[in-house]
Amino acid sequence: MRLDVVTIFPEYLEPLDVSLVGKARARGRLDVHVHDLRAWTYDWHHTVDDTPYGGGPGMVMMTEPWGEALDTVLADGYEAGSHEPALIVPTPSGRPFTQEMAVELSERPWLVFTPARYEGIDRRVFDEYATRMPVYEVSIGDYVLAGGEAAVLVITEAVARLLPGVLGNAESHRDDSFAPGTMANLLEGPVYTKPPRWRGREIPEVLLSGHHGKIARWRRDEALKRTTAVRPDLIERCDPKAFDKKDRETLAALGWEPDPEGERYGRFWRRVDAVEE
Repeated sequence: MRLDVVTIFPEYLEPLDVSLVGKARARGRLDVHVHDLRAWTYDWHHTVDDTPYGGGPGMVMMTEPWGEALDTVLADGYEAGSHEPALIVPTPSGRPFTQEMAVELSERPWLVFTPARYEGIDRRVFDEYATRMPVYEVSIGDYVLAGGEAAVLVITEAVARLLPGVLGNAESHRDDSFAPGTMANLLEGPVYTKPPRWRGREIPEVLLSGHHGKIARWRRDEALKRTTAVRPDLIERCDPKAFDKKDRETLAALGWEPDPEGERYGRFWRRVDAVEE
């Protein structure tokens, strides 16, 4: 995968040299290029922003530097043999970034990030490049940062760890929270390691049993418990067909039942009065 980032703070992206992402770069799994947007400005102050049309507070990043920067980056990528780029726009007004989207982006060969500052980038930039490639406007949460560079780091790490050969164990991400398959819409439960007893606290006995079926069931139940407690909205949206008989028994003990009237509202489960066993 090739990854390009255009930013006015290239130093903010230095963490891309460390941890899993840094190792992926060293192994040639990830080809990262960070570009300074101010390289495509021509005035004394290297201006990249101006006052917004229509008035209001703040400044807006201008079309000219972004247009020249993206044209240059795309030309360089094509010359290097890359193809099928996608433009990733970190913005609080974008689609929520999810594990499902991370998987989708990990299957693309080339991502170009445009982290903005101030009040954002002139809309015409994205309208222009949407005629040439897919544009993903992505939000990492319901809050506002000073700029999009932190979001680039979040998205890159989530995507890079899914690339073949990046994780030491290729199966590691299959049981992650939100992972497609059995963990879709669920949070991962608690995990434990040695020693078996610490400060009077012991690990669950089932984990020492060696019975893989019972361990798998325990982990599944713990995922259901944690999700219902921390993110009940995820349970509400789960298709009942995604749960087997034992899942349903666990959910019933946790105070949930299928909601026959809820589908029209985008939910499938509802809370009922029950006591956890």
